[in-house]
Amino acid sequence: MKVEILGLNKIYPNGNQALKDINLEFGTGMFGLLGPNGAGKSSLMRIIVALMKPTSGSVLIDGKDIQKYRKELRSMLGYLPQDFRFFTSLKTWEFLDYSGALAGMKNRKARLAEVDRLLDQVGLLEVRDRQANRLSGGMKRRLGIAQALIGSPSIIVVDEPTTGLDPDERIRFRNILSQLTQHNVTIILSTHIVGDISSTCQGMALLNKGELVFSGSPPELIRHAENHVFKLNLTPSEYEDVKEKYNVISTIPVETGWEVQIVSDDLPEFACSEIIPNIEHAYVYFMEHKLHADIAE
Repeated sequence: MKVEILGLNKIYPNGNQALKDINLEFGTGMFGLLGPNGAGKSSLMRIIVALMKPTSGSVLIDGKDIQKYRKELRSMLGYLPQDFRFFTSLKTWEFLDYSGALAGMKNRKARLAEVDRLLDQVGLLEVRDRQANRLSGGMKRRLGIAQALIGSPSIIVVDEPTTGLDPDERIRFRNILSQLTQHNVTIILSTHIVGDISSTCQGMALLNKGELVFSGSPPELIRHAENHVFKLNLTPSEYEDVKEKYNVISTIPVETGWEVQIVSDDLPEFACSEIIPNIEHAYVYFMEHKLHADIAE
């Protein structure tokens, strides 16, 4: 399964250009789409699942244009939108059964068996008879991924899936997605939570203001931040000075003041030690330093 995004642009009627000449290609496995709010991620997701038309450009799935083969390709897609909603009058299993029918599962016996299998997979089997609107926030997101999975889609698109979830729910959700990649499935994960990318995705892209500014693997992004991440132990007065001059990633109170991690192009003017960057360091460094430097050139 190969997804190609070719010269994609999206301009809304109010003149806002949400996407600017996006070109991407990826195959099976999990692909992460990272960027701040307003970067254009949701617009791209909606175009990929054929819920919205681009102004220009195309999305090809195994060489077929999603707009020209919309009905055929939609049957291969599972989608969890950021604003996932359901019919409040339905029980949890009834909603998933309805989703299966919409996905083309006509055999009721097989569909009901799949409903219970998915509810078990996402940890909702014990609440199958509960009204869907009475589920907790984390349970509702799990129901959302179950409806995206029903019908065994080849491509699963999830938009900001862990927003508002507690740490345990986020880990559960990422584990569910990771397990799916063992079954020759393509998963596109759109998020602004950096940790969701590093722990699950083999490939990733970074969007900023509608433009593609990075495409590669998480380790490749991290390499941009090597030799640019530092740990400092500061007094309270030094900390106030550092906040004004550097991008502070983390702040931990210690007996003498603060232990601080920063990203910087230059060696800080305070006593410091260099540390190995992670994906969060790399994201901040790329967005706040390298990207600005490339634009200036």
